[in-house]
Amino acid sequence: MKKIISMLLAVTLLFSILILPGCSASKTSAGGGELNLFIWTEYLPQAVIDEFTKETGIKVNVTMYSNNEEMLSKVKSSNPGTYDIVVPSDYMVQNMISQGLLEKVDMSKIPNIKNIDPAYLKQSFDPDNSYSVPYRGGVCALVVNKKVITDDITSYTQLFDAKYAKSIVALDDFRIIIGIVAMSMGYSPNETDPAILAKISDKLMELKNNIKILDSDSPKTAMINGEASIGLMWNAEASLAIKDNPDVQIINPKEGNTLFLDNLCIAKGSKNLDAAEKFMNYILDAKASAEISKVYPYLNPNTEAVKLLGDEYKNDPAANIPSDIFGKGQYIMNVDKSIDIYNDMWAKFTS
Repeated sequence: MKKIISMLLAVTLLFSILILPGCSASKTSAGGGELNLFIWTEYLPQAVIDEFTKETGIKVNVTMYSNNEEMLSKVKSSNPGTYDIVVPSDYMVQNMISQGLLEKVDMSKIPNIKNIDPAYLKQSFDPDNSYSVPYRGGVCALVVNKKVITDDITSYTQLFDAKYAKSIVALDDFRIIIGIVAMSMGYSPNETDPAILAKISDKLMELKNNIKILDSDSPKTAMINGEASIGLMWNAEASLAIKDNPDVQIINPKEGNTLFLDNLCIAKGSKNLDAAEKFMNYILDAKASAEISKVYPYLNPNTEAVKLLGDEYKNDPAANIPSDIFGKGQYIMNVDKSIDIYNDMWAKFTS
């Protein structure tokens, strides 16, 4: 019996030596771990996430939001480490840096940063790219259904005309919409003078009856199905609407567009820092970045990715915004304490 037990122990030991290290090696090569991603809706294809997991073994848990302020509120009210990656827009990066909500990025771990067009690096909101890497950009596009709207729309000022009552689908994003109203009056979308903001607030209320839907998640739907005939929406949504409904056209208003540049950032207290760095570098890979643009055709700051995209993307004026049009636009900026006035304006508008 002792000999049998000894033999069994020997076999067990041999099994442990031969088999278990193989399992361990396999796990190491696959990577493993988790990543908690907090990102805009309709912004990252599941196929790209799956491929990242396949290559690294890192499981990605995705939570989504519809605007910057919603994201900021949830980050601030959550325990540190709840999120690893967040994707704030330009002005919100600056806001989160000032509040100590972001970790510095070790760029030596992000070699694919070389793929980003220098024109989108070292922006005013993060001059040294210490906290952010560009992800996607674009404009709030003005689109019209030319089958319904026969007038020649060239300016934001025309959107206030009573003939367009309940005709507009607009982003549920107060900085963008208030910014457009300000631009229609010749003011900056980042105005901070209380007296001027009071005038903008009055003008905003004039737009209210013409707004049929506020939707930041899928505003293209209302343009495609004809529920709305004028749209103020993200440019990728405009591109998709135009593909599905040829009567929809993009308009370049004489005042210019509001611009945005969304960025990958590491949330303060990230518990999966290594996974976050791997994810950021993966998303900046040319092939992965190109795959994202095929599904969500925003302005892609990744020059190597654009080389992989066909003429359909390159010649799409809603997806690949022409540089002269983009250059006429204005970024939404941090307005510091004046944000309270903006909040009050929007609360009044949506009540």
